[in-house]
Amino acid sequence: MTRKQKRLAIIGGGVSFLIAAVFLVMFAFSQAVAYFYVPGDLEKASLAPGTRIRLGGLVETGSLKRGEGKTVTFNVTDTLGTVPVTYTGILPDLFREGQGVVAEGAFVADSPVFVADTVLAKHDETYMPKDVADRLKAQGVTLGGKENIQ
Repeated sequence: MTRKQKRLAIIGGGVSFLIAAVFLVMFAFSQAVAYFYVPGDLEKASLAPGTRIRLGGLVETGSLKRGEGKTVTFNVTDTLGTVPVTYTGILPDLFREGQGVVAEGAFVADSPVFVADTVLAKHDETYMPKDVADRLKAQGVTLGGKENIQ
């Protein structure tokens, strides 16, 4: 092999290695995607049991119930739909009824219950996920008179 052929073989091997690495990273990201839904959209969506999603909306007032240990049940609503959620773990300090929440998890087979493994609450007085805020504004829901929802 000449010097030129060796150089081309090394460059070709490096390029093929980079292409393989990019495809592996893209495959890993596609497996980790959790799409965002609000309760009103879930009736139209055809989700298989066990599909990971993010569920966003408001914690329905009067729905928070503490169970055994760290298990908590509550309803997430967007005024068009309501989804019962079960979560086992420590809730964020800012979690409370009537506030914005995003829960990540999956639906249990043959049940309308959403089992969350992560719950995120708003981090300051004006934060709410944009999709949820836009949906609530479109339905004419006012959130404590705050107009500066992000």
